[in-house]
Amino acid sequence: MEITVLASGSKGNCTLVRGEGGALLVDCGLSAREVLSRLSAARCGDVAIQGILVTHEHVDHIRGVWALARKLKVPVFGTAGTLQDLPREVRKGDTPPLRPVHPSTRFGLGEFLIDPFPTSHDAREPCGYFIEDGGSRFAFCTDTGFLPQPLVRDLSRCDGILLESNHCPEMLATGPYPESLKRRIRSRRGHLSNTAAATCLREIGGHIGAVILAHLSEVNNTPEKALASAKEGLGFYIGDVEVFVAHQHKVSSSLSL
Repeated sequence: MEITVLASGSKGNCTLVRGEGGALLVDCGLSAREVLSRLSAARCGDVAIQGILVTHEHVDHIRGVWALARKLKVPVFGTAGTLQDLPREVRKGDTPPLRPVHPSTRFGLGEFLIDPFPTSHDAREPCGYFIEDGGSRFAFCTDTGFLPQPLVRDLSRCDGILLESNHCPEMLATGPYPESLKRRIRSRRGHLSNTAAATCLREIGGHIGAVILAHLSEVNNTPEKALASAKEGLGFYIGDVEVFVAHQHKVSSSLSL
């Protein structure tokens, strides 16, 4: 399995997951044209995409999903709450096939086996995904305010994870956002901080092989701070775990599991 983050951050999120028999996208927060452009830049323009998994209905995750799904003639998967709350301005043109999924209920997509799991975010019914293919297991875990212990244990059973590391607590506290937005971000229905991500990695570092740090704030974080915090969390395991930061404005390095 190969994971390529096409974009990650508050301006748009989209990740390509390639398996032995096909590929899928997780979220489509860029325009359809931009997603296709970045796929081409990553030399993945001819990959056979079988479907789009959506984590929640915020526009930085679904901006181009309707148009791209129609263009590629593929279904869109998401929880019932997410699919029902797709914004009207996104739903232009003919409706692509919509496939409701249920947290903790496994389903198949081509040769992929996918397990949605609930996340804690200020959306109607957000979720993350465990994705299996060819003996490898990957977790897509972003846009969540906290990680319950059962989920942390499940993350430790993966070969690799994409984990939110949204903000530096100090930068958020002293930054320009209004206090109401700061409270939302650091709430249990907000976003994981560098510190929270590091705490998770401290618990699971001895079990996983790779980490992609994702959804970094361009105002309240830096790649250097997120990476340093993650490495501190991994501690003695840093030499055994591949760790890097996903970017907002360019295609990130691919991760092979």
